[in-house]
Amino acid sequence: MTASMDNNNPPSQEEAPDRSFFFRAVGFFTGDMKRCGKWVKKQSVVIQLLDCIFRGVAQVMFINNPLSGLLVAVGLFLQNPWWALNGLIGTLVSTVSAFFLGQNREAISAGLYGYNGTLVGILMAVFSANGSWYWWLLLPNVFMSMLCPVVSSALSSIASKWDLPIFTLPFNILVCLHIAATGAAHPYFPEVYQTTVCTIQTTPSKASASCLQLFLSVPVGVGQVYGCDSPWTGGLILLALLLCSPTICFHAMLGSAAGLALAAPNGDIYSGLWGYNSALSCIAIGGVFYVITWQTHLLLALPACTWPFCLSTLIFLLISSEIPDKPLLFFFSFQARRF
Repeated sequence: MTASMDNNNPPSQEEAPDRSFFFRAVGFFTGDMKRCGKWVKKQSVVIQLLDCIFRGVAQVMFINNPLSGLLVAVGLFLQNPWWALNGLIGTLVSTVSAFFLGQNREAISAGLYGYNGTLVGILMAVFSANGSWYWWLLLPNVFMSMLCPVVSSALSSIASKWDLPIFTLPFNILVCLHIAATGAAHPYFPEVYQTTVCTIQTTPSKASASCLQLFLSVPVGVGQVYGCDSPWTGGLILLALLLCSPTICFHAMLGSAAGLALAAPNGDIYSGLWGYNSALSCIAIGGVFYVITWQTHLLLALPACTWPFCLSTLIFLLISSEIPDKPLLFFFSFQARRF
């Protein structure tokens, strides 16, 4: 009996290192890839910059993983190479601009000064009426992306009083300013009409909802965070989220599916236009800034840019924060007494 037990011990001891190596290998590519970050710091500037760019692309969805950012970038190229190119250029310019402005190096390395540039670059290409490969568009793209860290710093100095993040507010402000300054009749940078903005290759409305279209609208809603309506792009983004955090991936799908319950035209639902803000808000409330409880999953966001996501999530974070002087609440109560 003792001999048989002794004979069974060696295989288990040999299997243990194999399992340990497997888990270490998986851990190297999942989560925040901290080991990869330490390795990147010892490499050339080009490698470090690529790491910052892909982390910035991924930070749009609250994830800090360069491999996830690479998957998202592949999905963007599947949707439209011109949009993807503008997004990567916006991320690069915003990141480099933050470096020269002397912003926090750790924040730059984590991609926190790149994700607004990603959205600025993509959405400026999406809203352009000149279509793809209009190279003059790179001029306002670079200019607006350079302003991203400036606006981010200004907003952070204000939001820090209430310990609030700025989310994608710089992107919203800069893109809206660009559209307001150019408009549909601009001779060089005309924008698409407001009624057609964000309706990118949408599926025609139908009286009866298709089960397949409803199923695809979930990844499409996630893809619309980047302005994309391809289910393949949305699927790659969900895969990128799963690689970094299964919790964030689940909440992205849950939030996108929540948009299906709203009374909106079928075409808008199928194209994900009512899902991307709720997906971001669900990630922020249920997967990032709040402890996961059943109460947090009762908070639904409002379903352009990402204003609804920013405002709805900031309201919840502001309510939950402990502020000694409560200046905002005083302002609102004062305004109420005026009326």
